[in-house]
Amino acid sequence: MSRASQEDPRAARTRARLRAALLAECAERPLEEVGVTALVRRAGVGRATFYVHYDGLEALAVDACADVVRQAVDALHAWRGRPDPVNAPPALREFFSGLAPHAALYRSLLAPGGGGPLGRVLHRDLRARSLAERELAGAADAPLVASAVAATFAGVLADWLHGLLAAAPDAVADQVWQLLVALHQSR
Repeated sequence: MSRASQEDPRAARTRARLRAALLAECAERPLEEVGVTALVRRAGVGRATFYVHYDGLEALAVDACADVVRQAVDALHAWRGRPDPVNAPPALREFFSGLAPHAALYRSLLAPGGGGPLGRVLHRDLRARSLAERELAGAADAPLVASAVAATFAGVLADWLHGLLAAAPDAVADQVWQLLVALHQSR
């Protein structure tokens, strides 16, 4: 049973309020300038309540950004049949196009190369999904390819968000898609 399915509805509402408050605070200033006092005031909860749910602001930020991880994983697996080797699926293009509103927050949690706390979550979730699908299909070297897919995507996403790759959202979606298709076909 997942945490979400067994969690008390009041706790879920409190976490949702804290996540929304953090995203609102980060729309106004970098994560490094957000304080717990301002955050809990905006969320309408006490400081102690914040610490019941999170170890600190980074843990809350990663939780608040977990949706982007789910969106990325879903976008990479949103196609069926034989993939177009050149053009990314619409869901992947939409994913990259939709990152702008919270890009600064993502950059603070996703280091160049794909590291950082959000990068670790992205890599873990993407690798697990890719591994499950490759094993279900009976693909050779499923763990190796799943690791390569997760690392490639996390690294390209992070480098693009940090400005190390100059490309429009649709272009980077197509480029990373081509890399991932090649990885799947290499084994």
